[in-house]
Amino acid sequence: MDKLLQDQVAVVTGGASGIGRSICRLFAEEGATVIVADLQAAPREGDDPPIHEVIQDKLGGEARFVECDVTNPEQVADVMDVASELGGVDVLVNNAGVFRQHDFLSMSVEDFDFIMDINVKAAFFMAQSAARQMVEKERGVIINVSSVAGIQGTGGFTTYCASKGAMRLFTYALAQELAPKGIRVNSLHPGLIDTKMTTDDVAIIGAEMGEGFKQMIPMNRFGHPDEMAKAALFLASDMSSYMQGASLIADGGLLRV
Repeated sequence: MDKLLQDQVAVVTGGASGIGRSICRLFAEEGATVIVADLQAAPREGDDPPIHEVIQDKLGGEARFVECDVTNPEQVADVMDVASELGGVDVLVNNAGVFRQHDFLSMSVEDFDFIMDINVKAAFFMAQSAARQMVEKERGVIINVSSVAGIQGTGGFTTYCASKGAMRLFTYALAQELAPKGIRVNSLHPGLIDTKMTTDDVAIIGAEMGEGFKQMIPMNRFGHPDEMAKAALFLASDMSSYMQGASLIADGGLLRV
């Protein structure tokens, strides 16, 4: 029985750590050749080996690490060159992103641009680069990792919400434009997931703020990166063959929309 992503080439941005790392592993287990596009190969989680080495050495799969600052057009081109060498991109997961908390009244232009450049602009042009290869193959899947913050606004996270909301509407517009070319585009909206982004970048999980959020989650727990990987696999595979321009929410019931 074929695996769900047998012989497909998947590019995962921000693939070295957190949700991206779990997506890379699961995609490889399901037969994909994985390109891990990230700033560094070493995961933020600690002493674990780089995920491309895990895929090669422990899973017997094929994976490449490509150093990539997603805001750098030359490095994005490097990722796509590697994908082309492997047969062209079949699946792109726009997972790279940053999570920050700011006071709206003191927000600087520099801080605003930092979030928007990574969470929106980089995802836009990464999708454009991948779609050019997908058009040649007359098929492909783009998954934009947004957030529950792209659906419901939360004070203190205005710029982050703006960036993730932009990702959602970008997904909807791109889905209509690329559907005739055989390319499916959907967005994944994680809730509060236990990664370095929610423990270190913004101290939510493990802090008082986190306990307040957890009380609003009907499942009464935070999510795990592996759970988001399963949702991404669903969107990447033919299991979601009739989904186009959709938002898949995985938040333990937080939003209930």
